[in-house]
Amino acid sequence: MQQLCDGLSADRIDRLLRKWLRRLPHPFPPRDRAAGYRYALSILQAEFSLTQVLDQPVMGRIFFEEVIRENLDLGRPSQVSLVFDRKVIRRTPGRFRTRVITDGVVPSLHVDYKKSRIKQYHKEGQALRTETTINDTRDFAIGRRIENLQELRKIGFAANRRLLDVQRIGHDCFIGEASFQDMQRPVTVDGQRAAALRFADPRVQGLLHVLLLFVLVQGTFAHSDLREHLAPLLGQKPSQLTPGRITYDLRRLRLHGLIERIPKSYRYRITANGLRTAIFYTRLYNRALRTGLAIISQRAIDYELPIAKSIRAAEVAVNNWYDDEKLAA
Repeated sequence: MQQLCDGLSADRIDRLLRKWLRRLPHPFPPRDRAAGYRYALSILQAEFSLTQVLDQPVMGRIFFEEVIRENLDLGRPSQVSLVFDRKVIRRTPGRFRTRVITDGVVPSLHVDYKKSRIKQYHKEGQALRTETTINDTRDFAIGRRIENLQELRKIGFAANRRLLDVQRIGHDCFIGEASFQDMQRPVTVDGQRAAALRFADPRVQGLLHVLLLFVLVQGTFAHSDLREHLAPLLGQKPSQLTPGRITYDLRRLRLHGLIERIPKSYRYRITANGLRTAIFYTRLYNRALRTGLAIISQRAIDYELPIAKSIRAAEVAVNNWYDDEKLAA
């Protein structure tokens, strides 16, 4: 079946059309056809799908529900840039949004880019289906003639794969105890020393947030790009960040293996390890520590949340045990 699908080329589709045009009534008489007048095939809509059948359907449903929860921001312009590998600016037309549509009990995830769309859902309870539908080939600077089908296939299937890669990393981005501890210590590579990338350092968190942004916008960046996007995250203006400080940060990221320099250029790109580390750092910090500490803080707004009540109960129990055992506080 896959071989048959792969064999559906522009040439085969065109031959099928010509076969039927020879049999059906034709508006062009033989004289016009002899002069070169022909129908030209164009692509009105193209759909490229990837279906992954799961050996444990229930785990697939759990995975997809987690994917929906973790990826509700996929419709943002920056995220759409990653999935469709296109740069999105303020003047880019179209709506950029994520929608979760529930038909009965089967949810589906929709990500829009201009007139194109990715739809993802749990098919028949046992497969994860990802579909990219392109309604206007010019969204990707490609013409509508049928001979552009092969180039369009590359774009459609690449979008499916990139979406799955993002979701897979987001669903399982654990980097390991050894890797985590390596980030907390200075590193020396080929005689060059770089400071640690400490987890709770606001500047480090800002750097890794920016790395994720650069993954989404064409994948490469330069010294000036880092300064422009890092400054607002630190509450500063780009002019307040000196070139030396940015060079210091780039060296830290490079020697820790999170970015690499593109040969014969002054541009950088994030590595596979850098992507996983950046997602782990930023998600853990934003979704667990920052929110969790706010809940259990003595100044928390809602004292009745279950975790806040449990923390207070544990604190009371420990203090009572200390008093009973007559231990120093």
